[in-house]
Amino acid sequence: MSSSHQSLCEVAEPLDPEALEARLRDIGEQRYHHRHPFQLALQNGELNRTQVRAWALNRYYYQAMIPIKDATLMARLDDPDWRREWRTRLVDHDGEAPGEGGIERWLKLTDGLGLARDMVRSNRAILPATRFAVEAYVHFVRDRSLLEAIASSLTELFSPKVIGTRVSGMLAHYDFVSEETLAYFRPRLDQAPRDAEMALDYVRRHALRADQQQAVLAALEFKCDVLWTLLDALQHAYVEGHRPPGAWDGESGLVSGVTP
Repeated sequence: MSSSHQSLCEVAEPLDPEALEARLRDIGEQRYHHRHPFQLALQNGELNRTQVRAWALNRYYYQAMIPIKDATLMARLDDPDWRREWRTRLVDHDGEAPGEGGIERWLKLTDGLGLARDMVRSNRAILPATRFAVEAYVHFVRDRSLLEAIASSLTELFSPKVIGTRVSGMLAHYDFVSEETLAYFRPRLDQAPRDAEMALDYVRRHALRADQQQAVLAALEFKCDVLWTLLDALQHAYVEGHRPPGAWDGESGLVSGVTP
C-alpha cells in the first residue's frame, strides 16, 4: 500500500467534518478519472470515431445501471424525506415518461454516433471489464453499509469539471458530434452538484467515528477505481488493440448509411 493511500484512507482518530471533507476531495483529485489517458485522449481529440463509439457503447451500461443502483439504495432509506430526495436521481436518469431522462439522452448520443439502439440496449457487445466493474458497484451499494453506499456516490463532487472539459473538447475536435448529440451532459452540470451536496451532507453528519470515516473514504476510493477500470478496459481493447472475444468489433451494429 502506498504512503499516499495510507494518508488519505486511514483514520486513526476521528476527524472533524471539514477535515473529512478535505480528505474526500483529496481522493478525488488524486484518483478520479480526469487523469486517465483515455479521458485525456477523448477530450483532446486524439481518438478516432471507432474509439469514441466504443466509449459511448460501454458507458451506456454504466448509465443504464445507475437508476437500478439508486433504487436499491433508496429502498434502504427509512426516512421518507430522504427517499423523496433520493428519488430525484431516478427521475434524472429514467425521466417521468418514455423518451425523457438521462438514459434517453445517452441513447441520442449513441444514435448520433451511428450505433443501432437495439445493439446498444442489449449490452451484448460491451467489454467484460465494463460489466464486472459496473455490477461490482451495484453490488457494493446493495451489500455494504448505507453510509458507505451513499459515500460511494461522491464522485459527483468532481464530475462537473470533467463534463465541461469533455464537452468543449469533443465539440472542438470531432466533426461527428454536436451539441444535440452531447445533450446528456448539460443537465448533469446542475444535477451532479445538487446530488453531491445531498450525499456530502449525509456523510458529514453520520460518519463520526474513525472507523466510519475510514469506511467512507475507502468507499469513495472504490468508486474512483470503478470509473478508472472502465477507461482502462477501453484503453486496452480499442487503443492498444487487445479486444476480448465477444466485444464490439468496431463495425457491427452500425446504422446503415453512417460512415464508419
